[in-house]
Amino acid sequence: MTPPETSETSDNREPGNTSDTRSTSVIVNAIAVLRSFTAEEPLLGVTEIAGRIGLHKSTVSRILATFEQEHLVERDDDSRRFRLGLGMIALAGPLLAELEERRVAYPVLRELTERTGETSALMVWNGGESMCVEQIASRHQVKHLAPLGARYNEALSSSVQIFLAAEDADRVRRLLNSGSVTLPGLDEEAVEGYLLRLKDSAERGWAANFGETSIDEVGVASPVFDHRGDVVASVLIAAPKFRVSQDSLNSLGEACLEAARKVTTRLGGRPQH
Repeated sequence: MTPPETSETSDNREPGNTSDTRSTSVIVNAIAVLRSFTAEEPLLGVTEIAGRIGLHKSTVSRILATFEQEHLVERDDDSRRFRLGLGMIALAGPLLAELEERRVAYPVLRELTERTGETSALMVWNGGESMCVEQIASRHQVKHLAPLGARYNEALSSSVQIFLAAEDADRVRRLLNSGSVTLPGLDEEAVEGYLLRLKDSAERGWAANFGETSIDEVGVASPVFDHRGDVVASVLIAAPKFRVSQDSLNSLGEACLEAARKVTTRLGGRPQH
């Protein structure tokens, strides 16, 4: 149903408008923009949204610009239209249970933590960050955690490596050179070396962070694929470095890969390795 016109122009023309009324209208407009996205039409342009909810394009554009800054919407790289962003998850913690990847991954993560004794987590990609949407904590007194909603943009983070390995090389270069994803000692040689590292991780099926982003922590991660063959999530194992040798790192990597394969299968996808 199309809501009545509540643009800033029409609001300002109404006599006796209070500040509270104008504030309410802005909130209603913002909600209308979010509600215009549906499962059937997840990608929408400014003109489409404006026509659908009865607002001026300039008003819709300003609302979307604010939402994009907060990761509530994001642009599709090809069409430049908008879709809902993963920042919505941070605002809607109680709804995480409805995230399909999270729901199907939960029993696999529990099994992974029991098998390895270390914290396991499910990560999703937010365009320039890896975000934790589920975690099963280690039972050890000393452990590393990935709290729900935690975001990571370090290039050497194991889950970030997994997501960037699925991106086009030029896209990875842009993220690194813009600083959206941080890489120590950033120069052309470091970027090219990093791209080779991503290729190696993709071929192996898991990526490692052996104390590179935090001197006391080790992380390994492996990709989860959907039925289209796209990487939609990453299984992560986080452990204190003093408990992980090079031999056990390989064991953790293989365990992580096996868990990610199980989640992929439960999502209806086909494991890539």
